[in-house]
Amino acid sequence: MYQNPLKKTIEYLKGAGPERAKALQSEFGIFRYEDLLQHFPFRYVDKSKFYKVSEISSTDAEIQLKGKIVELEEINQGKVKRLKGKFQDTSGTLELVWFKISTWQKDKLKSDLFKEIVIYGKPSVFNGTYSITHPEIELIEDAKSVSLGLFPVYPSTEKLTKRGITNRVMQKMMQNLFAENIAIAENLPENVLDHFKLIGRNEALKAIHFPKDLNELNAAVRRLKFEEFFFLNLANLSQKAVNKQKNKSNPFPIIGDYFNTFYNEYLPFELTNAQKRVIKEIRTDLRQPAQMNRLLQGDVGSGKTMVALLTMLIAIDNGFQAALIAPTEILAQQHFESITELLNDLDVSVKLLTGSVTKKKRQPILEDLESGELKIIVGTHALLEDNVVFKNLGLAVIDEQHRFGVAQRAKFWRKATLPPHVLVMTATPIPRTLSMTMYGDLDVSVIDELPKGRKPIKTVHKTDAYRLSVFKFIKDEIAKGRQIYIVYPLIEESDKLELKDLMDGYESISRAFPLPEYAISIVHGRQKPADKEFEMNRFKNNETQILVATTVIEVGVNVPNASVMIIENSERFGLSQLHQLRGRVGRGAEQSFCILMTGKKLNDVSRRRIQTMCETNDGFKVAEVDLELRGPGDMMGTQQSGVLNFKIADLAKDKEILYAARKCVEKILEYDPTLSLPINIPTKNFFLENHKDKVGWSQIS
Repeated sequence: MYQNPLKKTIEYLKGAGPERAKALQSEFGIFRYEDLLQHFPFRYVDKSKFYKVSEISSTDAEIQLKGKIVELEEINQGKVKRLKGKFQDTSGTLELVWFKISTWQKDKLKSDLFKEIVIYGKPSVFNGTYSITHPEIELIEDAKSVSLGLFPVYPSTEKLTKRGITNRVMQKMMQNLFAENIAIAENLPENVLDHFKLIGRNEALKAIHFPKDLNELNAAVRRLKFEEFFFLNLANLSQKAVNKQKNKSNPFPIIGDYFNTFYNEYLPFELTNAQKRVIKEIRTDLRQPAQMNRLLQGDVGSGKTMVALLTMLIAIDNGFQAALIAPTEILAQQHFESITELLNDLDVSVKLLTGSVTKKKRQPILEDLESGELKIIVGTHALLEDNVVFKNLGLAVIDEQHRFGVAQRAKFWRKATLPPHVLVMTATPIPRTLSMTMYGDLDVSVIDELPKGRKPIKTVHKTDAYRLSVFKFIKDEIAKGRQIYIVYPLIEESDKLELKDLMDGYESISRAFPLPEYAISIVHGRQKPADKEFEMNRFKNNETQILVATTVIEVGVNVPNASVMIIENSERFGLSQLHQLRGRVGRGAEQSFCILMTGKKLNDVSRRRIQTMCETNDGFKVAEVDLELRGPGDMMGTQQSGVLNFKIADLAKDKEILYAARKCVEKILEYDPTLSLPINIPTKNFFLENHKDKVGWSQIS
């Protein structure tokens, strides 16, 4: 039977062995030859020049020298232990220093005394003498096997270093792998290589580890980035094709009385062109007997709930039930209230089911759901429980999908004979590059337009020195009948972070805005749900003018009369959080404001965040900057970041390569959906071997 040599376990590689293999497995998940090949250098150092000790004139850059270690001395100063060596070449001497050195490393250094070596490291100056701490060292005969020029530096950990797996050892193992002359098969079609002027896979993998020069390195990087994006898109787009053929669903051909009556008589405002476009896309999907899987993106206040409601009415017109599931009780409650209010004049039953609904109230809801009497149910994870049974669930709307695991969503699908149509909503605008990778198997609709009459929120940055003028501004707004949010990052003081905490802030606000002239609510995550709801309702009903809160109000709070959002220590918040918090105001017809309070000193990242917030209200522009600053994994959380663990590609920097790879895959699947043509067979074989868990190819006819 054919065994791909790249599938060999690395313990059989010369220079690895069982112990090193075990360490590489636990630290970096390197099990096989192919994993080691994909362990790319994270930087390269130029070793094209050797310096003399007498030529050292700066501590700005790493340098390389030839000579001998002529002395070694162990120094113990209380708890501080170090090893000191004297390096010598024909022009002078240099001090070498090691801290926390292992017995293995110490013995190796002693055995290398007076031998010709090459050292590499960054010099520093102490008492007028140059020294290098923890230099890289190798014998001259070993160094000769490395071509001078760009030298790879591999990601490592303290554990690997202690096991003797230095950067030099990693490089040696990589050289040994290539020395086995394993044929690395091409996995991209020839016409793709020609069209995009990409070098071959074999050439690219050698050049990424041992580039002759910068041009060869750049060609390898471009090729491997394209390959990574190509197979990610192939997995996503082929999965989408499988879904459309495999996941049959009930078609909704009718646009009936519920939809038309609501649209023509009870729609509270004219839909934006973006909303109309998205509803048209959804209606096209729903006419098909295949399951709709559509991601609905829209900024805060863009009208996603209205689109979701109109989609639900189409389901009801076709004799089916609809469910909306939200990640928190506050958000579920808000959806329930807005949908109930909008359907007030229509004979459509809507109920709310969350964990806090009592058993007595829950039972009739479950009975009505099972009988089909209940048409729309809004809820949290409580909807996923086994005792929640639908008569004929036809549509599932999921708000903030990244907060629900795959297993949870699958549980939802099993509540219907045929899978329900799925509309996923997110209020976090997702950069196009991220949505293509995170949600590449979904069709994407974007509401990129706010309702008419909405005034852009004015965002300003103020330091603590301007606090009194900010308080005066708050009083002026309250005098106009407006309400104010003041958000803090912490509930109580933290020794680690010198932040204004919520309780301290509440006290100072209470002194500046005393009773009976002003009333203040306080809301935070540690309150009991009933207390939180009581305080929120006081603010909603305008019984209090100021709401002091933590980020618990980030989503799910809708008070059109609130016109000012003040965010304390805003440098401590991420961009998406700042944008979500800002979206709590600007919901009425009046001008709204967001004031970002910070200390005087800001680092570069915080300054960029604050500047971005002050310059734009466009959530998609905010998200693009957030992607640059934080990276995709941090933006979307760890739960769904598996698809984002790129080896070499970078979503923030490599947009053009991603778009090119996506278009390329779309074109290939258009003329050869099962990759059966001879030119595409190697690509298909590689894909099936490495991505068989991602897609059911057998389902494509």
